[in-house]
Amino acid sequence: MFELQAADGAARAGFVVTPRGRIRTPCFMPVGSRGAVRLLSADDLDHLGAEVVLANTYHLMLRPGAKVVEALGGLHGFSGWQGHFLTDSGGYQVMSLPCSVDDKGVDFRSAYDGSSQRLTPEDAVRAQEALGSDIAMVLDVCVALPAPRSAVEEAGERTLAWAGRSLAARSRPDQLLFGIVQGGTEPDLRERYAERLGQMGFDGYGIGGLSVGEAPAETLAALSRAIAPLPVARPRYLMGVGDPYLLVRAVGLGVDMFDCVLPTRLGRHGTALTAAGKVAVKAARYGADAGPVDPTCACPVCRRHSRGYLRHLFNVGEPSAGRLLSLHNLAWLLALAGRAREAVLAGTFGELEAEVAARWAPERAALRSAGPSG
Repeated sequence: MFELQAADGAARAGFVVTPRGRIRTPCFMPVGSRGAVRLLSADDLDHLGAEVVLANTYHLMLRPGAKVVEALGGLHGFSGWQGHFLTDSGGYQVMSLPCSVDDKGVDFRSAYDGSSQRLTPEDAVRAQEALGSDIAMVLDVCVALPAPRSAVEEAGERTLAWAGRSLAARSRPDQLLFGIVQGGTEPDLRERYAERLGQMGFDGYGIGGLSVGEAPAETLAALSRAIAPLPVARPRYLMGVGDPYLLVRAVGLGVDMFDCVLPTRLGRHGTALTAAGKVAVKAARYGADAGPVDPTCACPVCRRHSRGYLRHLFNVGEPSAGRLLSLHNLAWLLALAGRAREAVLAGTFGELEAEVAARWAPERAALRSAGPSG
C-alpha cells in the first residue's frame, strides 16, 4: 500500500498505491467537504495538480445522500473529477455537535433539518462504499482537548473497538480502509493505541484528534509516539493539519499525507500563505502595491494579479477575490508538499525544515503579529 522511494532520517518520499493509481507523497489534500472544494472547480483541481481531495461523509450522507451520489456515478461521476477521493467517516463533525455516544454508535441531529440520526461504524463504512471513494476512514471518537485522561482512554478504547467492526463490515476490494489512532496529547496512550491498531491490518493509518488547539510542542510529542509503532509499509496520515510549520515538522517525523481547510478558509477571508509568512491582502498598505502576492510563487494568480488588485476585489465585495486567493493558497501549500518530497529525494530535508521553521515556527509568528503593521 506504500512504496518507499527514499528516506532522509525519518522523513520519507514514496507512493500511496490504490486501485486507481499512485499518489506521490508527502501530499496535501484539499478539502471538498460536500464534493467540491469551496469556490473551485474540477478543472481548477486538475490545473493545481492536486492528486487527492477529501470529501466529508457526514455532509454527503445527509445531503444529497450516499445512495444519490452512488446513483450518479459515485464521487467521481458526481463531481466530474477523476483524481483520488478520500472520505472521512463524519465522526469529527458528529462529535462537534450535541450528540450521545455509546458502544454501538452515535446519536445526533442533522445540522440541515434537525432530524434524528444514528451513525455506527458499520454505517460509516457502508456510506463510504456507496460514495465510492478510493480511501475510506473508520468511525472514531475524537475528544475535545484538553480532556481528562480517563475521557481520552475511553475514547481510545472505543475507537479501537469500532475499528475492528469497521474491518468486519468492509465489502469493497477497490477501496482502501484506514484506521485512526486516538489518544489526545498523552504520548503513552498514543503509542499504546497505535501499536494495537497497527496489528489489525489496515491499509493505512490516520492520526486524529491533534492540532485542535493544543500547543505545537504537545502535538509533535504525541505524533512522534503515535508514528513509531505503525507499520512502515503503510501510509501515515495526519488528519486536519495544514499549518506549514506543523506539516513540515510532521513530514520530518514520518507522516505522508495531510488535509486541512486552512488554505481555502484563509483565502476566502483575505489572508495569503507566502514564503514570508501570512499576508493580510486586505490591509491598506497594499492598496497601490503592484507586486504579486508572493514573488517566489509560480501560480497563475501570482503571475497575473497584483496585491493591489486583489485588495480592490475584496474591498468591493467581488466574489472572485476569495476564489483567486484560495487558488493561490492551495497552489502554495501543494508546492510546499512537493518541495518536501523533492528535499527527501535529494537528501536535503533538514535544510527545508530549517527554512520553514525560520518563517513559520510559532514563536516567529508571534513576533510578526506583535510587530508594527507597516
